[in-house]
Amino acid sequence: MKILIDVAEQTIRATLHDNSAAAKDFYQLLPLELTLGDYAGIEKVSDLPSKLNTKGEPLGVAAQAGDLTYYAPWGNLAYFIKDFKFASGLVSLGQVHEGLELLNAAGDIPVTIRKAS
Repeated sequence: MKILIDVAEQTIRATLHDNSAAAKDFYQLLPLELTLGDYAGIEKVSDLPSKLNTKGEPLGVAAQAGDLTYYAPWGNLAYFIKDFKFASGLVSLGQVHEGLELLNAAGDIPVTIRKAS
C-alpha cells in the first residue's frame, strides 16, 4: 500500500505493510490532515481520529529512523526520526523511503497523508 505525505509543498513517498491489520485500518482513514509534534527528540507524533485494529500484531517492535508506527496505548501515529529500543504496544505500519529530512525538521510539522494513485 503506497502513500504520499505532503509537507512543506513537497511530497514524500512511503509504503505501508500490506499484511498488517493496523496498516490496513490506517490506510482506510486516508486522506488525513495532521500536525506532527516533537516527542522526546526521537519521534514525531499525532493523534488519529480513531483507534486502529491491532489484532494479530506483535506485542511491540524496535523502531528505526524512517519507520511509520502506531502506538496502541495512546492511539497515535508515530514517525521515528531516530532509532529506538523495543517498545511494548508499538506497531509497525510501514516506512518512509525519501524526504526524511522534511519530517525531521524542528517543531510542529503540518502534513497531509493520502493514498498514492
